[in-house]
Parts: sequence; C-alpha cells; structure tokens
Amino acid sequence: MKIKEILESRILILDGAMGTMIQRYKLTEEEYRGEQFRDAAKLQKGNNDLLSITQPKIIDEIHRSYLAAGADIIETNTFNANAISMDDYGMAHLVREINASAAQIARKAADEFTAQNPRKPRFVAGSIGPTNKTASMSPDVENPMYRAVTFDDLRDVYYEQIDALVENGVDILLIETIFDTLNAKAALFAAHEVGKKRGRNIPVSLSVTLSDKAGRTLSGQTIDAFLASVSHANLLSVGLNCSFGASDMKPYVKQLRRVSPFYLSAYPNAGLPNQLGEYDETPEKMALQIREFIDEGLVNIVGGCCGTTPEHIAKYVEIVVDVVPPAPVEQPRLMRLSGLEEFVLTPGINFVNIGERCNVAGSRRFLRLIQEKKYEEALQIARKQVEDGAQVIDINMDDGLLDGVQEMTRFLNLLASDPDISRVPVMIDSSKWEVIEAGLKCMQGKCIVNSISLKNGEVEFLEEAGKVMSYGAAVVVMAFDEKGQADTYGRRIEICERAYRLLVGNGFPPQDIIFDPNVLAIATGMEEHRNYAVDYLESVKWIKSNLPGAKVSGGVSNLSFSFRGNNYVREAIHSVFLYHAVQAGMDMGIVNPTESVLYEDIPAEVKELVEDIIFNRREDATERMMEYAQSIKNKTPEESKEKVLEWRSLPLEERLSHALVKGVGDFMDEDIAEALAVYPRAVDVIDKPLMKGMNVVGDLFGSGKMFLPQVVKAARTMKKAVSILQPVIEAEKSSGAAQKAGKIVLATVKGDVHDIGKNIVSIVLSCNNYEIVDLGVMVPPEKIIETVIREQPDIVGLSGLITPSLEEMAVVAAEMEKAGFRMPLLIGGATTSKLHTALKIEPKYSRGAVVYVKDASQSPGVVANLLNHETNGNYSQQVRDEYAALRENSTDRKVELVSLEEARENAYKIDWGNFSAEKPRMMGRKVMKNVPVEVIIPYIDWKFFFHGWNLSAKFGSVANSDFTVEGRNAWMAKFKDDEQEKAGEAAKLYDDARRLLNKLISDKAEYIHAVFGLYEAYSENDDVLAEGVRIPMLRQQKKNDKNEYLSLSDFIAPASSGKKDYVGAFAVTAGDGADELLQVYEDEGDEYLALLLKSLLERLAEAATEWLHHMIRKEYWGFAEAENLSVADMLASRYRSIRPAVGYPSIPDQTMNFVLHDMLRTDEIGISLTENGMMNPPASVSGFIFAHPQSKYFVIGPVSEEQLHDYALRRNTETEKIRKFLSANL
Repeated sequence: MKIKEILESRILILDGAMGTMIQRYKLTEEEYRGEQFRDAAKLQKGNNDLLSITQPKIIDEIHRSYLAAGADIIETNTFNANAISMDDYGMAHLVREINASAAQIARKAADEFTAQNPRKPRFVAGSIGPTNKTASMSPDVENPMYRAVTFDDLRDVYYEQIDALVENGVDILLIETIFDTLNAKAALFAAHEVGKKRGRNIPVSLSVTLSDKAGRTLSGQTIDAFLASVSHANLLSVGLNCSFGASDMKPYVKQLRRVSPFYLSAYPNAGLPNQLGEYDETPEKMALQIREFIDEGLVNIVGGCCGTTPEHIAKYVEIVVDVVPPAPVEQPRLMRLSGLEEFVLTPGINFVNIGERCNVAGSRRFLRLIQEKKYEEALQIARKQVEDGAQVIDINMDDGLLDGVQEMTRFLNLLASDPDISRVPVMIDSSKWEVIEAGLKCMQGKCIVNSISLKNGEVEFLEEAGKVMSYGAAVVVMAFDEKGQADTYGRRIEICERAYRLLVGNGFPPQDIIFDPNVLAIATGMEEHRNYAVDYLESVKWIKSNLPGAKVSGGVSNLSFSFRGNNYVREAIHSVFLYHAVQAGMDMGIVNPTESVLYEDIPAEVKELVEDIIFNRREDATERMMEYAQSIKNKTPEESKEKVLEWRSLPLEERLSHALVKGVGDFMDEDIAEALAVYPRAVDVIDKPLMKGMNVVGDLFGSGKMFLPQVVKAARTMKKAVSILQPVIEAEKSSGAAQKAGKIVLATVKGDVHDIGKNIVSIVLSCNNYEIVDLGVMVPPEKIIETVIREQPDIVGLSGLITPSLEEMAVVAAEMEKAGFRMPLLIGGATTSKLHTALKIEPKYSRGAVVYVKDASQSPGVVANLLNHETNGNYSQQVRDEYAALRENSTDRKVELVSLEEARENAYKIDWGNFSAEKPRMMGRKVMKNVPVEVIIPYIDWKFFFHGWNLSAKFGSVANSDFTVEGRNAWMAKFKDDEQEKAGEAAKLYDDARRLLNKLISDKAEYIHAVFGLYEAYSENDDVLAEGVRIPMLRQQKKNDKNEYLSLSDFIAPASSGKKDYVGAFAVTAGDGADELLQVYEDEGDEYLALLLKSLLERLAEAATEWLHHMIRKEYWGFAEAENLSVADMLASRYRSIRPAVGYPSIPDQTMNFVLHDMLRTDEIGISLTENGMMNPPASVSGFIFAHPQSKYFVIGPVSEEQLHDYALRRNTETEKIRKFLSANL
C-alpha cells in the first residue's frame, strides 16, 4: 500500500532523533573510526553518518527501537551524508557508500517489522540535510556577491546522495531542516533528475526550520514565501522541524496548515536546550502538547527532532489511534510569487507594477553603472523602485559588451543581500536562455522568467518551460513563433492559444503563465503601426476570456518609443494606455514606478490627443500628437518632488542609529562629517553613536524584530561608516600605519561542524574593523592553542551547536589556562548559556575574562568593552562578579533545616472532620477574553506602581484625591516640605498614567484576557491532585519556634479524610497585542511613554488578577457570595481565600507554569512560555486559588537536598534539571 493512500486514512508517526540516541552510546574516537578508518587523517568523532559503515549494529538498534515504539516511518542515518558536509571529515569520497549502507540498514529493519504486521507497513525516509553552507548569503561581508556554494554545487552533491538512497530502496525523500530555500530548491531539482533517470517518481517531503520567533528562515524568508518557492514540486508533505519545542512550534504549524495544499508534518524538539545544553521535555509532557496538534487537526505526520527518543514516539503512537486525519487544504489557484515575503496576485489587486529601471537595454544609467562595476550604486536604482511602489523588480543584463551570465549572477547575489529589496519577487529578463538559467540558480524565492517563446519551435519551447517549472518560477510567454513576432490581433491570439495548450497539456500551472502580446510603438508615422495599441487591448480581452488562469503583461514604455527625449509626453501616453489596458484585463506591466503623471491630472485636451493615437481614432492623430510634443519640448516639465525623508530631521545619534538599523548608507558621508565636528576623536564616533546603533540592532535581532539578512545589511553599513572614518583615525595616530581595532581568533570546537553562527559573528566583527582569524569547524584544542601562540590575538571566541560541544569548550578553556594565556575568551552557540559558562567554563580559565555572548549582534558591544582600556577592568570585573553570584546560588547556606519527614509530621493542622467544602457553581474551565480596561482600572494598586518608578508607595494615595486644583493642593499639603517636589512629580506621573489609561479605553484596547478552572481536588504526600493532574508542592523546612511547616497542599482535604474539596487555577495577561502600541512609542523615540505603558500593563495584570479572584469568590465558586468589600479591603487581602502565584514565595518553581499551561491551555489567551517557564507577554500572572478559611500566604524559604530530590521525583524529572529553578531555596 502506498504511503499517500495510508495518509488519507490515518496519521503516521515519524521516528525521533538519531543524534540523541547515538549520544547515549558515548562512542569514542576509535569507535567512530572503526577498523576501516583507523588511520583517517581527520578526527571522526561526531561524524554520525559514518557509523552506518563503522557501527551498523548501533544504527540498526536505534531504528528497531523506534519501530518497536510504533514509528511508521524511520529516517536513514544520512542527515550529513553529502560531499559538502563530509568534506569536513575528509570523507567526501564515501558519500555513495554511506548512503547505500544507511538505506540498506533501515530498509531491512522496516521490512522485518512490516512482515510481522502487514496491516502496519513501515516506510523508510531518506534523510537529506541542508549541508553547512548557504547559497543565498555571502560569508564575506566585504563581498556580498560571493557565495561559498553555488546551486550547481548543491545540485551535484544532492544528486549523488539522492541517487544512492533511491537505488537502495528508500520510500520517501525527506529534505529536512531547511534554513535556506535555495539549498532546498537544488535538492528538489536533483530529486527530479534522479526520478527521470530511474523512471520513477519518489515521494518528496520538505521540512523547514525557523531561525527565531519572528517566523523566518535563516535566509530571511517567511513561511508563506517559503511555501510559494517550493510548491512547484508535487510534494507528499511539507512541514516544520527542529526550531522549537512543540508549544512554540504550534503557531507556525497552524499558519502552514492554513496556506498549504499538501499533507502537513511536524517534528519538534523536546523543548529547547536548557542552560546546561540538555532537553527537558518529558515524553508525557510532549505528548500533551502533540495532542493539541492532533485534536486541532493540524498534522498528518508527527515525530520528533532533537532530544526526542523512542519513549517520546511511543507516547505519540497512543494519541493518534483511531484519529481521522485532516485532509490537505485546497488553495485558490492564484499566482503566488515570493522574495523574502510572499506576493499573491489576488482578484483584489488591480495591477502589478514591475519596476523597469534595472535594465541595461532601457536605462543608460544602469548600463553605465554595471559596465563600471559600480554595483552598489546600481542597487540603489532597485531600492528606489521598491520604495516607489514596484511590486516586482525586472532585471535585464542583455548588452553586447557584457557577460550576461556573470553580471546577472553578480547583481542578483548582491540584491539578495538587501532585504528591503529582496523582499519583493524578481523578474529575470533576457532573450538568452543561459542568462535566464543563471538567474534562476540565484533565486531562493519564486520569480518570473521573462521570457520564452515558440520562436525556435515546440521542442525547445517545452524544454525551457520544463526547466522553468523545475526551478519553481512563473513564466512570461512572448507572442512570437517560428514565423516571427505577432503584430496583428489574429496572430497574437493564435500564438497565445497554441502556447497555452502546449504548456497546460504538459503540466504547467495555468496561473503561472503570463502572456506578453507585444506592446509595440505607435505614432511612428507608419501606417501598419497605427492599430498596434488597439490590437494589443483586444488581445488582452480575448486572453482573459478564453485562456483560464493566464495573466497578461507588457512593456509599456515600448508604446511611446517615438517620443523618446520628451518625458512628459511619454509618461502621459503610458498613463492613458495603462488606464485602458487595466480596464481590458492587463494584470501587470513593466513600468517606471517613479513616473509622476497621473491619468486624472492629464488635461482633457492632452488626454484626447493621447487617446486618438491609442485608439487610432483620427487620420491626423499622429501629426497632432507630434505638434503638441514639439510645442512643449523646450519647456522644463515639472519634476516630481523628492519625497521628504523624515528620519533625516532626527538628531545625529538617532540618524546614525536609523541608518544602521535600516542598512542605509546613502547619507553616511555627511552624517560622519557632522559627527567628527561633535566628537573629539574619530574613534569616539565608532565607540559612541555607531556602537549605540549596533547595540540597537543587537537588541532588535535578539527580540526577533530583525532577521539575519537585515543584521548583515546593518553590519555592511557599519563597515561603510568605519571605512569613511579610517583615514581620519590613521591621521590621528602618531604612527602612519593603519591598524585594525583588534585581532580575534574564532573556532567551532572539535566534533562540531556547524559554522553558520560563527560566520555571522565573523561578519559582524569584521565590519567593526576587527581582524578575524577563522579556524573553521571541528578545531581540536591543540590547534587553537597553536594558533593563539602564533597569531597573538586580543580575543578568542569558541562556538558550538550540539550538546557535546559544551564539554569541548571547557577543555579548551583548561588548555588556555595551562598555556598561561590572559586574553578574554568568548563563548557562544545555541546550546551555550550564561549559567553554563559561569558553572563549567569560567572556573577552568582564571587568567582571562570569560564572557558568554548571547548572539552575533551583541558581539561588537562585548568586544568593544573588553578591548577598551577605559572600560576593560570594570567590565571584566562585573562579569566575574555576576558569574560568581550565579555559582554562589548553588552553594549550601548555613540554615538549620528539619528533615523532610519531620516537616511533614508537623504540617499545618486543619480539622478536616468538621469541614465541608462549598462546591463551585461552575466546574471546569472558562475563558474570558477582551476584558475592558475600564473594568480593571479600579483594582489597580497604585502603591506598587509608584514603587516601580522608585517613588515612595505612599504617593499611591494620589488616586484617592480630588482632581480639582484645590483637591490636588490639599493632597500635596499632607507631605513634608522636603517631600513636596517628589509629590509633585508623583502627581504628574499619575496624571500621565491616567491619560494613557484613558487612551487604552478610547482605543478599546483588547489586551486583557483570563482563563481559570475550578476542579475537584484532594491532597496526598504534599501533592494536590486535580483534573487528573498531580501538582507537587514544596514544604517549609527552616526550623522555627512554632514547629509548624507549611505547604499549599495543607489547604486541600487529604484523600484519607474522605472529604470532597476543590481547587482553582488561573492565568491572566494584560499584554496580548500591546506590542503594537509599544512599538509606536519606541519608533517615535518616546522612551518615557513606552516605559509608562509597560509599567501600567504590569499593574493591569495584577489588577485583573484581583478582579478575577473577586469574581470567582462571589460568582463562579460562590463561597463568598455575601462578600461586600471595598477595593482597598481587597488589596489588603481582607477576604477569605488565597491566590498564590507562580514565582512567588510559596511557589518558587517557575516551571510550575508548564503544569498550569497544560491544565488551562493558556495559549488560547495569548500566553506562551519560555523553556524556563517564563510567561510571555511579561504582564501576565498565573497561580492557584485555595478557598479554605484557614488558607494563608507564606514563604517556602530554604529546602534541603533531600526535598529537592523528592520534589524532582514527584515532578517526574531529574534532580539536576530542577535544581537551577530552586537555586535560591537551596
């Protein structure tokens, strides 16, 4: 039975992580090498793919463990089995053998399990990873046109891998962990070629990985743009893997489900690596999250990525039994193009502007810039067109004196480096097929090919069309055949209909066909040209009526060729023609988006002249138009006014910051000149305003508000600024020799071949005038030490992505200590953290500073602080103190604790025999969305608001004062003379806060949501059990005079009492959607309002919690129906019941949020959790509600190692994993 048929009836289970399972074997270098490769020149530890040859039994065992767990699909151990990745190990010559062996091992295991149970056939997916290079980005910031790998390179290595996999029996090709769509398109191209060679279509599945929560790939594409780029392939499925844990991945899976016409897969990590580089998500917890994917009909194939095991997969198998799978979502047949972002030609889009100025045949300026190799200036032409409204950019390099292939490749590579331009689709425009194909090999997005035709017959036409489809592009078909160019209505529709039938009959999607029925010059004085425009317009109408799905385009400027040199007349003709062409059905046109003559602004008499020549209405139409053109030729037409660049009016520092964030270097010369007049030294311009701007870039990147191409673009702009300053810096030195800001050695540690992150760091730092010595990947400690001795760098930086790299970094640190080095050591990479650096690496290297760098964008600031003599000492000491504090949190404190047994024996006593709990009026879960701000404001505790602004809490009484002048004066009079000024400021702050709250009310802000649940419950061994969930609680152990040790479980009737009891759980947010307003204030540079809004959102969250608790007490639970308290009484907790929140003294374990998140499904109200259980939005509160009259708030305080271990057991996790969350209590 074919896999596609099975997907129609049930959800299939993919296996889990291969690497995670291999790590369990703790293999040595010798075991990786095996006998066959014992003399290999390069280290092989970490080369997991080689194990299919050297340790086939281990790979077989792993496959069988997943099959035994119930996996329907197992992946071959070939993620890196391509010549590019294997070259790092010196094993590129073994690619075919590795893939063959891996496929055979998997095939044999799958077949044996199928034979055991034919009703559950098992399938083998050939795992095809992304390689460790990217075809869409340059690793060299100084040469953005350079590529470390080309499309052809990738196609060749993928062909070798795929052919071996297919030959050895895989059922599916799984192209996975895609971070650059161009790499994936090369793999798809290779798969198509292998299919043709072997005469069979192998099902292909794609799985993309996102680089951050902005929802983009590493190369900058959105999910929608990615899907548009690869949908030309007849895919079995498309999906997401790696990136995140299941809960964080879910929104992107939902998005993909909405737009994808294919079956959908998802195989997330077991959470994200914690601060010690481990994966924390248990099989049970992940199963709960995956169940949401199933229940909501999101996926057809589900499995696991990093950190997942057969135990995880076994849980998934249980939850898909008898589930009806979702059917692929049929999508409207619309033209979908993409750059970094998707562009869909919907019926509501009247006309698509294709920018025409990047055409060497149509723009003398563009031709000159390309000839003179002034590519950056040429790129500005493209940027200007996008800014002026071009939705697609046409690129043409057809000139007799240019190497079209080379220039097309160079310019498209450069264009890809500018995300403001490359966000829109590209039209590759050439009459030469080799130039078109060169362009297609540069485009990760879905572009348009302009053009192909029947000029050389049907065979060549269909061959080129087939390649266009294989590269994933739409196509323009010229009305041109073996007889020549169509210049009459009859010839136009004849050729277009013939081409349409040929294309659609050979599988080309009709919505991706664009006809150009030839816009030809009119008013030339030649009789045969008079009806060209009329024929074109009639052809457009015919195509739209008779060729379903097809689009129509044209080069509008051709029409006015007779009037070249007279811009106003040409623009008027274009404007009038476009008006009528769009009415006829023209979908798009190659136009100059900067043209300023609007149809409505053309004088009636001029419009009449133009329409006469377009519609061939008068015999003398051409003569009359010529006369008019001559009459205005010597007059200066009104130039379109240059748009005011508002940001140019900002202060100097903000202009420089804006230029870096946006990557705009156009005004850098004048801004640097101004800066040199303000700052005493040129180096100060770098250290202060420019570094401040780069820090902004780092913060935006870290928060997911910038993506990688933008960061690289910002770094390039920084490089330009530094280059402008360099001559001044040299002139200021006593020596005339040019110097770099410093030298830095970078290396990916032994056993790790991931270098993209390190390369980004290299790019960013090189832009800041640092000399980089990049040792590459898999660098052993001895090589790093040798290089440091030889190069004498100022700093060493280590990078690693996989978990074992953490230990390798500690080894390097120890070797640096032995060698007597003193330079700073930077630590970075996905699995590293500040805590890990403090605990495991800094203690090994005491002579120099050890600094954790969170991401590439923050590296310039860290390096600048370390190498600046004025800041180095203080900065290094601050880091040491911070890391020492982190370590101290793990040390024992001299506090007398009672044993856990004694604490439980002396628990808080409640007489349960005489107790009868009130049953809640409403049982179960309730969601409350869009709670009005005005309902919550009365519950704000203003004391804490002022405390947050470093003002006394007593100023909170201003909320109770009269708003009149007299009332405010009377309030002020209550304070001493030396407090009057602060009181006045507090009053102003309060007034600003009320104004902002009023704005939220008038805007009907929908920021506040709540969810709560009321459940039957009982307690048992310090646990509260509710809704089938065991909720472990901690207990006090610090010895006290009362000999009484509290736990929240004490306030719930124990199971042994036989009494029914109840517990509440809640979560509230006041920040869902508030980012938009915060962004407005930040964009306006209004830090005060931004901070004010954030502080008010926190108060609103607490106030909403108070309101919710009040509603539960009186209405939903109803145990305090008669309660009649003022808000002041409530804020003083003068009511029955408590609502302890997670992270507060009685529930110090932040990961308790995961329990609440699962119970309450808090994502429904916009709350998500970090890997450490922190809630986002930050203005959120969660906790439990206890109703017993004796329930009270208390502090857990210090606990023993004994209780830590006991608590970890009850939480079903490892002691060490929970330790970091309770470090303050240990």
